[in-house]
Amino acid sequence: MKLSRKIDRALVLVITATILLFFGCLIKLGGARTFADSEEGPVINHDAKYVTFYDNGNKLIVKTEAKTVAEALKRTGIIVNTEDKVEPTLDTAIDADNFFINIYRARPVIIKDGTNYKYLMTASYDVKTIAMEADFVVYDGDEINLMPNMNFLEIGAAEIYQIVRNGGQTLTVEEEVPFNEERVKDYNMAPGSLEVRQLGEVGMRKLVYEVFYINGVEVSRNLISDEVVREPVTKIVAVGASAIEKKPLTAAMGRNRYTVTLADGRIIERQETYYDLPMSGVIGFCSEGGYSVRADGVKVDVDGYVLVAADLSRYPRCSVVETSLGLGKVYDTGTFVQTNPEQFDLATDWTNRDGR
Repeated sequence: MKLSRKIDRALVLVITATILLFFGCLIKLGGARTFADSEEGPVINHDAKYVTFYDNGNKLIVKTEAKTVAEALKRTGIIVNTEDKVEPTLDTAIDADNFFINIYRARPVIIKDGTNYKYLMTASYDVKTIAMEADFVVYDGDEINLMPNMNFLEIGAAEIYQIVRNGGQTLTVEEEVPFNEERVKDYNMAPGSLEVRQLGEVGMRKLVYEVFYINGVEVSRNLISDEVVREPVTKIVAVGASAIEKKPLTAAMGRNRYTVTLADGRIIERQETYYDLPMSGVIGFCSEGGYSVRADGVKVDVDGYVLVAADLSRYPRCSVVETSLGLGKVYDTGTFVQTNPEQFDLATDWTNRDGR
């Protein structure tokens, strides 16, 4: 009897432990956390995005909170060399829930032009691009052929390409057309803040040259056509601006008055005037660089701040202030502060027009 009771108790304990273990597993499964790419192990991450890597035919999907392509590669432990090609570029923001990254690995290539040859590591597969990377000029009508590797032990697994010159008389070159940047004021944004509203894209132009040779050597070329095959896209950046910029100071105005709320809550009427003096004597107080004259004739420092004269007891040197011509920085002062300590005098080139 005693032995039987001991066995029964043992069975009960085993069954109880099994049940507890089972429910414990269920609890753990029910509270499973999303695996992210943290070196510290699994973490709960609601902002993580799925990123798919294609690496020379290999596919890897991770969930990561990385903000850029470079950060995603680092977090995932994928190493790329300088000769490898990554699309999109390393500084591209990961801004989609399903993001794709392509990695093209560089490989050894030998390209020959007659008796001349170059060895290089390249991730390109376009033969004309490979030739250009090797600093060979490829004329229209030339051919680039993949050659068999007959000396594997000597040169290894390198691909070998041979340029076959067919006496081409023209040369087509593609060049990038840079994009412009347009800045627009947004009075609903914090003054001085920036927001890219439209990404800029470089354009492309195709130039065709007529090439002249003497004894098979190029001696000159003349441009015979220049065509923009893809227009550049302007980059648009919104700049946070104060409402006071809706009525900017002008040379014709002479004086500008507007109401402004100060940091301490006081509401005052500010007066702006302008003056035209060389600023080299004061620019060194707040900047290691010089100053320049903006397209509208306003003098600005190297960081783009309008040069301002103010009451230094209220607005110390180098403090940033809002003006009707944009954010300014206090560099100077004047006798006007004795009658109006809230007045700003803005440095411009509106009277002398001498560019300084």
